[in-house]
Amino acid sequence: MSYRTLKEEIKVLELGLPPMEDDGFIGGRLDPKEASLILLPVPWEATVSFGQGTAKAPDAIRISSHQLDVETYHYIKPYTAGIAMLETDKSLLKLSNKARKKALKVIQALEKGTTKKKALNFVNEASKTLNDSVYKKSIKQIKKGKFVAVVGGDHSCPLGLIKALNDTQDEAFGILHVDAHHDLRKAYEGFTYSHASIFYNVMNECDKISNLIQIGIRDYSSEEALRMKEYGKKADCLYDTHMQEKLACGKSLEEVYFPFIEQLPQNVYLSIDIDGLEPINCPNTGTPVPGGLRYSQLEHLIFMVVKSGRNIIGFDLCEVGVSKNAWDENVGARILYQLSAALLASQNKISYN
Repeated sequence: MSYRTLKEEIKVLELGLPPMEDDGFIGGRLDPKEASLILLPVPWEATVSFGQGTAKAPDAIRISSHQLDVETYHYIKPYTAGIAMLETDKSLLKLSNKARKKALKVIQALEKGTTKKKALNFVNEASKTLNDSVYKKSIKQIKKGKFVAVVGGDHSCPLGLIKALNDTQDEAFGILHVDAHHDLRKAYEGFTYSHASIFYNVMNECDKISNLIQIGIRDYSSEEALRMKEYGKKADCLYDTHMQEKLACGKSLEEVYFPFIEQLPQNVYLSIDIDGLEPINCPNTGTPVPGGLRYSQLEHLIFMVVKSGRNIIGFDLCEVGVSKNAWDENVGARILYQLSAALLASQNKISYN
């Protein structure tokens, strides 16, 4: 790919010229050296426990983003700050495919009441390789003064980025997590770094996490419910049923979200599993659950973080499915652009209304 300067990039995007298939996010070809925000694609789905396909999502989102119009209601010309999506690491995708085959053997053995220790060890070692890869790539960009976001892949993908932020931030930071699931299981199905264990691992391995705020949760285990109670003031959750109850009783979104945003510290990491939305927005995600946020409710939640004056220091978007009509990745591309704009606005790289 031949890169553009930021000045050239802005000109091309404002002209609205048709992008080429191999162009980057929103049809960009920005030199990563000139970008404020680096999008790191992570093609991984080794431990998914139901539907497959999210390993192909980063490239599918990139292609779908080519028909996305770049102006937004809340944010002033996000693209002018420079957004660059790195090329997908094909070696990670190859490892994911191999680990997925091993993981299926482990899951099938569990269903029969037996074990496949060799296959399980392979998956856990492969997941360590993934985490190390994302960590090193994230650290490299952070040390260059860039903001970094992960585009998954399953929800195990961002651990390396969160650990990189943990190791480079001077102050503690909070996590705002939107999902249908708590993702607090310990080594789900035997997989240490399962997609269902991301925040169990984050809370155990990252000492600068001040608190975890979760929104949209509606499908969870007794293990996870107990773990939330054990975290005490370090975690809080706006369960989807409670949110819908408050809205049905006439509360505004501002009134519903505000008490949870207020618990967050100055620096915030956003983690968005697309199944936190209503399934109409993500029918091909791996574990769809009835209920959830509307697209506009998620958009407003993200903007409320910006309006609150907090700094978004990084984010991830995970579990986007790949569909025949490109609907899931179409929605994913728009969420990714909203998240990118919100981070850039919170860091005063662009203005907002």
